Amino acid sequence: MIRLFKVKEKQREAAENNNGRAPVKKQSPGELRLNKDISELNLPQTTKISFPNGKDELMNFEVSIRPDEGYYRSGKFEFTFQVSPTYPHEAPKVKCKTKVYHPNIDLEGNVCLNILREDWKPVLNINTVIYGLNYLFTHPNHEDPLNHEAAAVLRDNPKTFEANVRRAMSGGYVGNNTFSRCIY
Repeated sequence: MIRLFKVKEKQREAAENNNGRAPVKKQSPGELRLNKDISELNLPQTTKISFPNGKDELMNFEVSIRPDEGYYRSGKFEFTFQVSPTYPHEAPKVKCKTKVYHPNIDLEGNVCLNILREDWKPVLNINTVIYGLNYLFTHPNHEDPLNHEAAAVLRDNPKTFEANVRRAMSGGYVGNNTFSRCIY
């Protein structure tokens, strides 16, 4: 019981030391680095970033990409980013919320980008990841696929691949999979 009083007393002293303000939450090294990365973002014009939980929770955010060239031009693709407190020593977790017919993004939204896996290094940053995602839409890679069917079509018949991408982005079917409209 005496320990409980000491804890309460320390909490009261801390509150008084903050001059009646709420105690300031100490940021993890990952949050500090992410703050720096976000303040230094140099996004392409085709990309927007948003913080659905407000600027106070930077560790989870969304990125919207609207390619202006390539197979995916005029589409809008949404990604979620979850950043670990151990960032930059651990790559952010990135998922595509938009169901897309793409060799490097599977139908569950997993993204195959080497810098999010084995090639991640702490010198890389959020800006690098966003540029990598943009690059996937202008240069889909059939050699390192998550969606093997899309990769085979891209490799063997680029015209059919382009037609499949347009059909999927228009909200149609490709094979047994239905897609939501994402052309704007």
